[in-house]
Amino acid sequence: MIQPMTAKELEYVVDCMSNEDLQIKQCAVVALEGTTPSLRNLCTQMLQTHQHHYDSLLHALQHHQQIAPTQPQ
Repeated sequence: MIQPMTAKELEYVVDCMSNEDLQIKQCAVVALEGTTPSLRNLCTQMLQTHQHHYDSLLHALQHHQQIAPTQPQ
C-alpha cells in the first residue's frame, strides 16, 4: 500500500513545482524572443519538458490528496 507523503516531502514537491514554473516562464520568454530559430526551438522543447515535470508533480500532489489521512495522526 502506498503511504501518504510527509509534510517535508510535500514541501519538497511544492518547491520543485515552483522551480519548474519559473523554468517554464523563462523558456517561454526565450522561445518567443530568442535571437535565432535554433535557440527558440530549443527553448520550446525545454518548455515542454518543464511543463511535463510540473504536470507530473501536480499529479503526485493530487494522488497524495486522495490517500492522505483526513485527521492528524
